[in-house]
Amino acid sequence: MLHDPTEGKPAMVSTSSASSSASRADLQRILGDLSEPKLIEILELGPSVEDLEEATLCLAGDHDILAKSGHHVSATAGRIVEILAEGEDEEERRSPEA
Repeated sequence: MLHDPTEGKPAMVSTSSASSSASRADLQRILGDLSEPKLIEILELGPSVEDLEEATLCLAGDHDILAKSGHHVSATAGRIVEILAEGEDEEERRSPEA
């Protein structure tokens, strides 16, 4: 009788952030304080932690780092950037320049 070397060992479970949706706590940890509507809109996208990190790089102006490495921003990360940028233009127009 052959012995199965994996017998009695726990199954391997992937912990890759790209395979599961980010939690509310992940959003707050990575993106900071957000308004409730923006938080909900982003959560509804079902982003991964990787999507949130990509969006953060883009918002910081570091999207060229991703491009140089041959990595393109995911559609979800791009949508997160759009959501976070919504309203910023309006705020800039309303606040007087010093």
